[in-house]
Amino acid sequence: MAAASKKKLLPAQQEELLIIVKNRFEKNMQRHKGIAWAQVLARLEANKEKMWCLHQMENTGGEPDITGYDKKTDEYIFIDCAAESPKGRRSVCYDREALEARKEFKPANNAVDMATAMGCTLLTETQYRELQQLGSFDTKTSSWVQTPEEIRKLGGALFCDRRYNAVFLYHNGAESYYAARGFRAALRV
Repeated sequence: MAAASKKKLLPAQQEELLIIVKNRFEKNMQRHKGIAWAQVLARLEANKEKMWCLHQMENTGGEPDITGYDKKTDEYIFIDCAAESPKGRRSVCYDREALEARKEFKPANNAVDMATAMGCTLLTETQYRELQQLGSFDTKTSSWVQTPEEIRKLGGALFCDRRYNAVFLYHNGAESYYAARGFRAALRV
């Protein structure tokens, strides 16, 4: 994980990221009705470390976009809106404990540590289902979601996908990993 002082983008990287995110924002207004780009831009420019996190989401294939605003915390919520689970975050088991439990054929990383290093969180089941109200996501892939501690203590982890025009929540051993399973992230700014 990069040190906090390294979690800054160069001005050219910031400019490029803002162009990408603004274009996505404008093309998908149905995802964030009532939210003005100027407000989001001001928030991002005031939180350079959050911009670095957003850059990590973008660079791993997440295609992050604003999907909501939390009035209680006064935060905009970015969620990965790529059609399928982000390519740069697939073939990972659920968490470090699961990774260390594998005796052989270990994946390169795990979802929880990757999200933490990126400065964001895995989606909750509720966030995942809300995302699916905005379009059809993970029709060929699946995504790990935050797993309740009581399930995780028993060795399991949860993931979701969309099949047959319905959203499904499944379980698997936390140490499992598949080429078509990754994770979607959320970032609050």
